[in-house]
Amino acid sequence: MNRITVFCGSSFGTEEIYKEQAELLGKTLAKQNIGLVYGGANVGLMGAVADGALSENGTVIGVLPNFLRSKEIAHLGLTELILVESMHERKTKMNDLCDGVIALPGGFGTLEELFEMLTWAQLGLHKKPIAILNINGFYDSLLELLETMTEKGLLKEVNKNMLLVSDDIDDLLKQMKNYVPPSVGKWIDKGKV
Repeated sequence: MNRITVFCGSSFGTEEIYKEQAELLGKTLAKQNIGLVYGGANVGLMGAVADGALSENGTVIGVLPNFLRSKEIAHLGLTELILVESMHERKTKMNDLCDGVIALPGGFGTLEELFEMLTWAQLGLHKKPIAILNINGFYDSLLELLETMTEKGLLKEVNKNMLLVSDDIDDLLKQMKNYVPPSVGKWIDKGKV
């Protein structure tokens, strides 16, 4: 993997460990010569992951919509800052630039970005590993919901398993490097539920 896109909050959240792990993820990617692609801001967990990578001389590419430039405060120390016109263009560009995705804690935007990447993978539009760094159980409730979706016949087990999960950065990166995308289609056969 040459580059990983990280989706995460533009706030720090209530637990210091979110910031610590965001910085550590950035440092770890840089030490492994994996470039970071992220939302381009210098605030919250977004700024922390970028600063972590930059502190280890990592390559960091930010992708920021023009209308968020003043709100999210563009990071000025990046290897490259790409300005785009829309949120959709942002996600498309981030997808084009990366070989895999990691979600850290975040809000609606982080979930929307994560699920769009998962949906694109489910539909066969890409075969990249998509992962959650489940810091301090942040995503436990979401993972429970995915189990319910599978149990209720609305999500195939094979598609649920596309989402890689760990609370350990090294383990998560190992899972991503060893990822094999599913070879079956998305559609659920009613007779096989």
